[in-house]
Amino acid sequence: MKTIITIQHTQSIHHTNGMVGSWTDWDLSEIGKEQAECIGKKLSKELTDNNYIMYSSDLKRAKQTAEIIGQHMNLSPIFVSELRERNLGKCVGKSVQWLRENIECQEKTVDDKMFSDAESRRDEWNRLFPFYQKILNSKEENIIIVSHGDLLSVFNTMWLGLDVVSLNQAEMFGLAGGVTFMFENNEGKHFIKRMSDMSYISA
Repeated sequence: MKTIITIQHTQSIHHTNGMVGSWTDWDLSEIGKEQAECIGKKLSKELTDNNYIMYSSDLKRAKQTAEIIGQHMNLSPIFVSELRERNLGKCVGKSVQWLRENIECQEKTVDDKMFSDAESRRDEWNRLFPFYQKILNSKEENIIIVSHGDLLSVFNTMWLGLDVVSLNQAEMFGLAGGVTFMFENNEGKHFIKRMSDMSYISA
């Protein structure tokens, strides 16, 4: 039996200024910090029966989200690069407008790359998969993961036992500050019972 709670980092400055997120190290906005406080307060009241371990992307906006939530839950996040957002190569540090005007390849499959030095969705999948297997096979039963939208969409697909190529047809994408609840029963069957619940970011 395993419980995994994934949290998409809250509002970041790049959500407000038209810049690309990806591997750029953006801070949370003031609203994002408040949202993370709300998530932490609500989860700390909800999750009183079990001990949790928290993993987070090591990019600043996810780190700050995890640290704020962790303070409320008496948890020290473990930061791992495998949980970083997808690397978009040469457009990192550029604006979304620059990306649109200079994109080298329109992505139609998981093997396409927007830019020659970017990660494809398959690259992102392959980066995440060893970490996914590690937590799935670990003795840790209660896990919180703080990461990014694109990466968590890939995680959702893995959790449902689908292949990477299924991302060519469909995927489950959350919103900034969304909290998702996943469960594995004693037979190893996986469930997603709440997807990107946005009620946690409001006071």
